[in-house]
Amino acid sequence: MERIATKVDGAYRLIPKVFGDNRGFFLESWNRQTFAEIGIDEEFVQDNHSRSQHNVLRGLHYQIENPQGKLVWVTQGAVFDVFVDLRKNSPTFGKWDGHILSAENKERLWVPPGLAHGFLVLSDTADFQYKCTEYYTPAKERTLLWNDPEVGIDWPISLEESPILSAKDSVGKLLRDAELF
Repeated sequence: MERIATKVDGAYRLIPKVFGDNRGFFLESWNRQTFAEIGIDEEFVQDNHSRSQHNVLRGLHYQIENPQGKLVWVTQGAVFDVFVDLRKNSPTFGKWDGHILSAENKERLWVPPGLAHGFLVLSDTADFQYKCTEYYTPAKERTLLWNDPEVGIDWPISLEESPILSAKDSVGKLLRDAELF
């Protein structure tokens, strides 16, 4: 597993070793020892799997109490995955970064606690999977507005298109009004 720093402190792109031949491929999607060796020594308590259609934008979510670290990847399709640093004392506070995750590139992202996280589906459909370091607590979940101009995320979507949002995601808070870490 190769670990590559992102623009946000503590968040990493993870490139697995993939063994492939004419039959298909094999990779370890999780190995505690391997991840500990690259500095991600976490106990995961919950695994999630979502399927979404083209142009669905989920997020930017975070939990204000029991913040979740997330190991995320795509097993079918492709997404533009984004995270925003909400840790007031972080050198990258308010900064965002985004990466394409796909079944084809097999990359993972480590999104540490204290970051808002979301994704936009680029393919017809996408299966998005992630491991969490804390249990989901709906009463403590918050949403950062996906198109906050202060954050300035460069989503790969045309001006003529609007993403498909949940009611909760369409009324997220601006960074200046959000509860922070």
